Amino acid sequence: MLARLADPLRVRWIVLRGLGIIHLSVFWSLAGQIHGLIGPRGLLPVGDFLTLLRQQTTVTARYWMAPTLLWLSPTDGALTALVVVGLAASLALIANLWPRLSLAVAAIAFLSFAAVGQAFAYYQSDGMLMEASFLAFFYAPRGLRPGLGAASPPSRASLWLMRWEWFRIYFESGLVKLFSGESQWRDLTAMVKYYENGPLPTWIGWYAQEHLPRGFHLGVAFSTLAMELVLPFCILLPRRWRARAFVIFTAFQIGIIATGNYAFLNYLVLLLGFTLCCDAPPPKTPAWKERLGWVGLCAYTLVTMLGFFASGALKLPAQLLSPFRIAENYGLFAVMTRARYELEFQGTRDGKTWVAYPFRRKPQDPLKAPGIYAPFQPRFDWDLWFASLEDVSEWPWVVTVEEKLLAGEPAVLKLFAGDPFAGERPIAVRCVKWQYWFTTPAERRATGAWWRREEIGEYAPPVSRDMPVK
Repeated sequence: MLARLADPLRVRWIVLRGLGIIHLSVFWSLAGQIHGLIGPRGLLPVGDFLTLLRQQTTVTARYWMAPTLLWLSPTDGALTALVVVGLAASLALIANLWPRLSLAVAAIAFLSFAAVGQAFAYYQSDGMLMEASFLAFFYAPRGLRPGLGAASPPSRASLWLMRWEWFRIYFESGLVKLFSGESQWRDLTAMVKYYENGPLPTWIGWYAQEHLPRGFHLGVAFSTLAMELVLPFCILLPRRWRARAFVIFTAFQIGIIATGNYAFLNYLVLLLGFTLCCDAPPPKTPAWKERLGWVGLCAYTLVTMLGFFASGALKLPAQLLSPFRIAENYGLFAVMTRARYELEFQGTRDGKTWVAYPFRRKPQDPLKAPGIYAPFQPRFDWDLWFASLEDVSEWPWVVTVEEKLLAGEPAVLKLFAGDPFAGERPIAVRCVKWQYWFTTPAERRATGAWWRREEIGEYAPPVSRDMPVK
């Protein structure tokens, strides 16, 4: 298997098909969420956001700050079209139909969402995908049906651009763990409660936390630091050593995929790792094309390095590119979460009995096993986990959720697994905060529950129509 991956054309074929699958998962995820998140009747309407930019910026600045096709029309129809176009381009990329064009269309469609997604599109994984798509445009073969692309082999510089993103994701994540001063990375206890306290745990994570010894978790924390700070330099070694490192990194990513739902992030990092396995492609001809590629690689490397390490004016090139999400800083799990909190929206028809709105994928029912959903990304569920760690004043759209549920807004109700009032409007809606813990094996045997939870109190004040609430 690894010997076959020595062929740079084969590796490129795998990487591009993988990018198509990841883009497909992104647009498939957005299909059921985009209207409730940023539609005209959603939580953060894109039309309002663009109107505000029109009022506060110049013409040039507004289009640079929000590079989106939704300037043409911020309607529900435009959002649907964006998703449909993105799905079609993703399928074309998977089928190896005009890969450069398909990749460009998928990337532009995703950027059109990410540039105006506001609180629902600030994840590091979004930047990783945009950067990978941008760099892969230069890596991809020309033509309508290129096959392996023997007539248009990748330049050496484009291969190194893909490896450079892979390297930065790991190495910068390791550096921020050191720079943050996080005590749990220094004493190697970061993984002891990691499986319980992440955004969307899995049932495998329950077994990992509750059945594996503490020494295992300390060892995983040490291994994580080693793999992020030391092993990425394998890109400078001969192919046989890079291929062996790829096996280690792949096992690492599979472990993360199994124990935590981080959408497409780990699939993307794993996919970029394939570029470690191949030999260098032949030099481009004429020679000036090869030299131009190396100039581009050096310039891009400098921009991203200054964006991470420098300050002041030296960061300006990376900052100018920030709206396009193609030269971002990465740093995963710099600070570990100490406890798991969950927000729950509840409605009432009589002002006394409160009924919960069921989530699609967030932990809620203690008896329901945590699922495995990645690469699907439930952005609404994800953001509520982040909101639970801070005050409602930092997440004002949580109150908007209450107001939309009170009004029975269909676009927002679709973000939930169902309507507990079966189309009837509640008289009041509130948001309460809970603390969750994994059950112990003994508790699970006795109760069948995967979680135990305790109510902390109101997270946001209730909103009501015409009756006092208690």
